Order: sequence, then C-alpha cells, then structure tokens
Amino acid sequence: MTSTTLEHLPAFLGNTRSQLKKRTLLFRYAAIINLMLGAWYLDWRATQSINWHVWWISVPLLLAEVYSYVGGALFIIGLWRPLVRQVRSLHHLMPNMPSDNWPTVDVFITCCNEPADIVEKTARAALAIEYPADKLRIYILDDGNTPTTRAIAEQLCLEDLQSAELRGLSEKYWNERERLMQQQSELIALLPEVQQLALENKGRDSGLIQRVVALLNSTQQPLVDRVSSTIQQLEKSIHEQALKLSELPRCRYIARDKPLARSHHAKAGNINYAIFSGQTAGEFILTLDADHVPKPQFLQRVLPYFFDYNLRKGRYEDNAIAFVQTPQCFSNLPNNDPFGHQAQLFYGPIQQGKDGLNAAFYTGTNAVLRRDALVTTGLQSFSEVFAQDSDRLYEFDLIGGLSSHSITEDMNTAMRLHAAGWRSAYHDEVLAVGLAPDDLVSTLKQRLRWAQGTLQVLQAENPLTKPGLSFWQRLQYFQTMYSYFSGFATLIFLACPLFYFFAGIIAIESNGMDFLLHFLPVYLINRLTFLVVAWGISAAEIWRSEQYAVALFPLFIKSVWSVFLKHPLTFQVTPKQRRSGVYLKLVWPQLALFCLLIVGMLWDAGQLALGQLATPVIYWVNVCWSLYSLSLLWAVIRASFWSPPTPA
Repeated sequence: MTSTTLEHLPAFLGNTRSQLKKRTLLFRYAAIINLMLGAWYLDWRATQSINWHVWWISVPLLLAEVYSYVGGALFIIGLWRPLVRQVRSLHHLMPNMPSDNWPTVDVFITCCNEPADIVEKTARAALAIEYPADKLRIYILDDGNTPTTRAIAEQLCLEDLQSAELRGLSEKYWNERERLMQQQSELIALLPEVQQLALENKGRDSGLIQRVVALLNSTQQPLVDRVSSTIQQLEKSIHEQALKLSELPRCRYIARDKPLARSHHAKAGNINYAIFSGQTAGEFILTLDADHVPKPQFLQRVLPYFFDYNLRKGRYEDNAIAFVQTPQCFSNLPNNDPFGHQAQLFYGPIQQGKDGLNAAFYTGTNAVLRRDALVTTGLQSFSEVFAQDSDRLYEFDLIGGLSSHSITEDMNTAMRLHAAGWRSAYHDEVLAVGLAPDDLVSTLKQRLRWAQGTLQVLQAENPLTKPGLSFWQRLQYFQTMYSYFSGFATLIFLACPLFYFFAGIIAIESNGMDFLLHFLPVYLINRLTFLVVAWGISAAEIWRSEQYAVALFPLFIKSVWSVFLKHPLTFQVTPKQRRSGVYLKLVWPQLALFCLLIVGMLWDAGQLALGQLATPVIYWVNVCWSLYSLSLLWAVIRASFWSPPTPA
C-alpha cells in the first residue's frame, strides 16, 4: 500500500485530491460482461438443468448459485468507483496553517489485559508522533485496570516530562506566569495611590499616571476601574499559565470502575467513558489498539483531510468529514500467512471502492475521528435508546459516543455517522503496524466476533431501511452483512459432489459437456474480473483470502445461528500471545468433508476403472469440483497444526 504525497507537486492547487484507480475502466467492462454471462448461466440453470427427481438438492444448489451471483453483483457495485487519494502533509499545506491553529488531538490506546510491553511500545511511539507537545495527549485506556499498565503510564509520563520539548514549554509557561505576577504585584501596590489620587482629583501627577498607564491594556475606562479590571485580567492570565503547567503531562492513564450489576459495553464503553469522564478534550481522537504502533507522521498525513481553505474568509475551516481510516498492517505475519490476516484486498480495492461511494468503513484502530461528530451522533442514538427505556439513563457515558449495540462497534459507528450526514475518507498509507493473531484459536475467535457483530447490526439497524443513508451506502453496508450468510451456500457446494460419489445423485441435469459450455465462460470471466480488481496484490494473498472465505463456512453458519436465535454474545479481546498446539477438533467439519471428498473420488475412480460409470464426463466434472474444494479447505486444516519454524 502506498500513498503519493503532494509536497513535490507545486502545480497542484489544493491540499487533497482524488482520482479513479488505474484500470477502473477495464474492470467496468469485465464486470459488465461478468454480470451478463452470469445471468445467462442462471437462466440456463433455472430453465434447463434442474433435476426435479432430486429437487431437494437440485433446487438448493440453484438457490446457492443465485445467492453467489447477487453477492458478486454487490461486490462489483462496491468496486465501481475506487478512489486513490493524495494529500499534503499538515506542515506543507498551501496556504500555510500556522501550528498555533492546529487542533488538539487525543490518542486513545485501548487495552484490556494485554502484555505490558506491548502497551508500552505503542505508547512510546504515540509520544513520538510529530505534533506540538501542547496539543497532543496520549491516554492509555486500561479496561483491565492492571497495576503494571498503570505503572508503565506513570513511568512514561515522568520520562516525557524530562524531554527537551516539555522542559522548554515548562520554562516558557513559568516565565510568562512570573512576568504576569510581577505586573499584577506592581498594579496592586499602586492601586491605593491611584484610588487616593482619584479621591483628591490629583490626576495631574503625570509620573504616577504614566507608570500606571504603562501597565494597562485598556484606555476606555476611568483610571481606577482600569487598574482593577487589569488586575482581574492578569489574575485570569496567571491562572491560565498555571493550568498550562498542570496540563503538561502528556501520557495519562484512565481506568473505569466496572460494577458487576452494570453493562460495560467492552471496547466501545472503554472509549466512551474516556470521552465523557471529563478527563479528555481533544478536538480529534486517534484510536489505536494496544498492539498497533503508530508512525511519527500519522497526524501530519491524516489531519489535512478535516479542513478546507475558505478563500473568501482567508482561513481554514472544518468540513463534514467525521473520520479518516488508514490500513491495518501487521509485523508478525509468518511466511505465506497461514491464517489469512494480510488484508491488502480489503485495505486496498475494497476500502477505496467504498470511499468512492462515501461509505469507507471505520475499523476500530489506525483512524482519526472528529470528536464533535462522534459525540453528537452518539448522543442522538442514545436519545433513541432512552426514549424506549428511561432506565438506561445511567449508561449515557458508555453508549453516547461509539456504538455499543454491537460487538463490532466500529462498523456500526461508521454507519451511524454516515446516516447522520457526515462524510468519511480512506487514506491508503500504512501509518501504524500491529500484531495479528498467529494461532488458529485466536484467529477463529476474532473472525467469529466480526461475523456475529456484523449480523447484530443487520438485526438491529438494517441499512436497507435506516434513515439518512444514501442508496449506495445502504448497498455497501448490506453487502458486508450479506456475505456472512455464505456458509449455507458453501455447504451445499461442498456436499453436491458427495451425493454424486456415494449415491450417484446428479444435482444438475446435464450431459456434462453442456454444463461445461455454460459454466466455463462464466468462471473464466469471473477470474479475469477478479484479477483486474486485485492487480498489484500477490497471488498468494488473493488465494488465501479465497480459501478462508470458503473454509470458514462452519463459523459463518454458527454466527447466523447464534445471532438470530439471540444467544448471548460477549466481546472477547483477541489474544496477543501465540497459543501452541494442534487444533484439529476446531476444524472437524472441514476435516470430515475433506476426507469424504477424497474417499468419494477414489471410490468412483474404481467404479470408472470397472466400467460401471455411465457418464465419465460427469465424474471428471465432479472430480475437478472436488479438487478445487479440497484446495480451499486445506488452508484452515493446515492452520490447525501449523507452528512457526524453530529458530536455528
């Protein structure tokens, strides 16, 4: 992932610009042909190839293909207008934005029982972000309330106070405070004489008057009133300098009480508590997971999106962008990434496509949010909750910002912001590097949470009916939710060859060649379209994404089952430490199908050798179908016993 800066493009007018991604026109041509051929294939399937003798499997197979076609169409729509954004860094804006006018920023590092060294690394990197020290605050939001994390926050705070930058600010504020106090003392000392002069009408004492006037700012009031008013103003200024001195500590620790009888709302509640506790006040909030280490230029590269220059007024003003999301990148992924975490497809073409429809997703970390947008939208949502249940008033500080309705609070928050009229942007530049789960247990736990949380949002706030969203935004959110129903279609696709191998049941009434003549053109143009979309992404990563989209079908079925049957769901933090072991029991459905497909192919191979198969072409079609399925299932089976190579 790369992002082009504009510092070296003097002919460019403006600070941000966007353009369509390369090969978008080629993709559109391929996509249209893809949809047309897919519709032609489905028409043939529905009218000429249903085997009504085994309708109980033939009809579900057709429905699974229709489901896949609709999902593909939604996917294509989401990629129709992919944007590539370019931006000038904050200190290179044209015209210049003085650093005194830069906004205040709070960095929220959310953690809950992560190893202390991981939190420390992220906090140190946050303190090193290139930004004025008096406008940046780092908050470690420790939902585990652990003594070690608190101690780290205190240690980092003390170290930071010894830095040259903060010591310089301390000296500046202290000297200014001393100057103001000296001026105030002189005026207080002169006040009795001035009052006496006013009583005796001896305003002609020019020496005293000149001394007093030299200390005053205002000349519109009588002399005594001017002295008293200036003393009060100085008192206020002295207090402001003292407040600045007290605000110098930048690394701070926030942990909330979590009573047993109260809902805590997990990560969303953790962030919302920090917003409403009165301990934070930054105009913008950078959210980071405990293991995502930011780069120094993070704010320089992202904050320019939030401002537009008003030529008439000659100054920068806030715009309607509520958040800017950047990619997630991981430093601990092993060779070939057996768990499918590398997400260049999502944090590339997919997010760029969503950005082109003003529907970029907030993904919980590596993003900057406008506090006003978050709070106003959150409180509006809370007012709706309160209208339905006034007993939840005590929860306003936990659900009045980020959405706490779903265990995927990030996506739901983005949808609410878009519905409220706010805009978003996706900046395709790696500005923070994190840690991905590197064992199957943690990976499945994370994927299950994503699936369940997304379906929770569909159940509670269906984007197709949610007021405020545009037509294209509705489709983008719905497409993500729709994709998690794929487990049922996948199960049908995997089961059909088994019915043929073991029972001779053919779900598609065709002589084999007829099926190939209809299916192969659709398959090939589908592959070509996907190749254009994923241009520049390694083939290995694309293949791993496809493998996990299919191989996790039991997890997707479980998520649908649990959400729509309203089983209790809890937010579980993804473990940051590897768990070693063999976890074949976690993938027993995939393993069972894998073995059955192999046995089925071998059984019918024997039947073919004995000349007992009437239509060998159909056998070979099912063999190809099965080999493709095996290659997809193998990814998660291999991950169940994978372990990193032992260091030499």
